[in-house]
Amino acid sequence: MINANDFIKTFESKRAVDSLNINIDEGKIYGLVGTNGSGKSTFLRTVCGVYYPDGGSVEVDGENVFENIDAKSKVFFVSDDMYFLPNSSIEDMTHIFKDIYPTWSQEKYEKLVSRFPIERKAKVKNFSKGMKRQAAIILALSCQPKYLLLDEAFDGLDPVIRVAVRKLIAEEVIERNMTVVISSHNLRELEDFCDTVGILNKGKLVKEISVDGISDKFCKIQIAFPKYVNIESIENEKILSVKSSGSVYTIACAMSCEEAETFISKYNPVFVDYIPLTLEEVFVYEMEAVGYDTDNILF
Repeated sequence: MINANDFIKTFESKRAVDSLNINIDEGKIYGLVGTNGSGKSTFLRTVCGVYYPDGGSVEVDGENVFENIDAKSKVFFVSDDMYFLPNSSIEDMTHIFKDIYPTWSQEKYEKLVSRFPIERKAKVKNFSKGMKRQAAIILALSCQPKYLLLDEAFDGLDPVIRVAVRKLIAEEVIERNMTVVISSHNLRELEDFCDTVGILNKGKLVKEISVDGISDKFCKIQIAFPKYVNIESIENEKILSVKSSGSVYTIACAMSCEEAETFISKYNPVFVDYIPLTLEEVFVYEMEAVGYDTDNILF
């Protein structure tokens, strides 16, 4: 289990993570989403022991990870900026990981490296970004970590390899109860892959969303009334956003379509339509709710 309790990380005068509290259960695929600079990568780098918390704690199975060899051996981090030793091949890198990870499986490595379209003895520095990503994932899965951390893990992969990687990771979760934490800007992909998604903003956890049945938890209402209704004054904590275009309002809310229909029927609309929200739309509306000015960014 991964636990962050009042976790704080500061770089010079900038607080990258601000009293973050998050708990990730074993055997789950947990997605991290947020705007640039929201603290996603900082959190992942602290979980794998690269950074030390400036306040609070980040623990893996109840242990601090920083300078803890046993705890680190449970975690494999595939960063967005992948690093390989100079002039090394993927075959060269295996000798390093065999010594670091007691769970290394040569059998799994041989199986994976034969399935991906990369040359095991070629220098990684000559690989494309997508090929480097494949090499990193092969090494990660061959180490058989208990916790796999992925920072923009699918970036650069072509659609066929992307599907294959997701399938391989899902198999590891099912067969070994591996826990996966993945940060990505591709919310559509996370919606199909994760159990839970945490939304970060300015180093804080804004909201956690169970992805299973997300369309049953959020919806968008497009509505018109027979006479003027001050819709902005309607108080309901589940309303995320209200926008108007002429006499038609668009209301985003944390309700199922059925719950929204019950809520809005008392206003006797002349026209109403209920549309389930995608994870990407939920993210945008949640960002608006915490003051992120999407109107001046999105167009």
